[in-house]
Amino acid sequence: METIKYSSIVDIPADEFQPLQKNTEKEREEIAAPSLNFLQDSWRRLKKNKAAVISMGLLVVIIAVSILTIFISPQDPTKQNVDYSNLPPRIPGLNINGLNGKTMVAGELVNKYAQADVPSNVNYLLGTDSLGRDVLSRLFMGTRISLLIAFIAALFDITIGVAYGLISGLLGGKVDNAMQRFLEILSGIPNLVVMILMLVVFEPGIFSIVAAMAITNWIPMARIVRAQTLKLKDQEYVLAGMTLGESKWKIAFKHIVPNISSVIIIQMMFSIPTAIFFEAFLSFIGLGLMPPNASLGTLLNDGYKTFLYLPYLLWIPAVTISVIMICFNLLADGLRDAFDPKMKE
Repeated sequence: METIKYSSIVDIPADEFQPLQKNTEKEREEIAAPSLNFLQDSWRRLKKNKAAVISMGLLVVIIAVSILTIFISPQDPTKQNVDYSNLPPRIPGLNINGLNGKTMVAGELVNKYAQADVPSNVNYLLGTDSLGRDVLSRLFMGTRISLLIAFIAALFDITIGVAYGLISGLLGGKVDNAMQRFLEILSGIPNLVVMILMLVVFEPGIFSIVAAMAITNWIPMARIVRAQTLKLKDQEYVLAGMTLGESKWKIAFKHIVPNISSVIIIQMMFSIPTAIFFEAFLSFIGLGLMPPNASLGTLLNDGYKTFLYLPYLLWIPAVTISVIMICFNLLADGLRDAFDPKMKE
């Protein structure tokens, strides 16, 4: 066998070692990174998701504008002026056909504002509809009403859905079985049928839409909360609380709800765009808001009728509702990743 020879060990000069700059043992053992609680850590994760942050910023702007335009609006959104009907957009200082008050009529470029004798200081930034109402003002009004209905639906999710799911999951047994059979009956009824039944009792409008949502839209939230409650109620800290004599409802609101709050927030964020689309669909088919009120659905309904020769009346509300729904979905995805501690960085 061959003998393996090792090289001799070289001594390293002491002056090549760098001493620690910490003076005490406490300073040497301190944690460099700051201590973060759950919400702070979730916010740190959310900020890394650029799409979610941009979506949140856009939603804040949209909501702020829709609220501010209650008090400050370019025009009265319900005021009619048939002399100024179907005017194209005119933006001061922008000389682009289609955005300067000119449009194609029978193959010729026509200044519609000059034909209607509109004063030079009167501009409709997004044009007017067939009744001469300002499209921009009606867009603000429609966005505001659609968001209002969506947030009311989210409120129902938090109140009815969370409460129903907690009760069903905590009590269990025959109570849980009966409550789940009731949910299956409700979920088997189509939303459109519920809406038609609401119209038999109430007049078409915000109240009838909200009433229809209050009957069925909270069911997914209730099922998710029930599943999470069933998973958590057998955890050690819950069993310890029951052993010490705590009531089930105190345990539910003190321990279970805080631990499933992230799931509730995520589901609520997904339910908002669903409610917006539901309202737009009902208003589009004529079962929603009645004139002169406006929502994104009624604007779509008005725009598709004249899409071939006045396409901006359809594109404007369509782009708006698309941006709102995409932003809510991207933000919900970002929140789901941020609230999940198992997600990889």
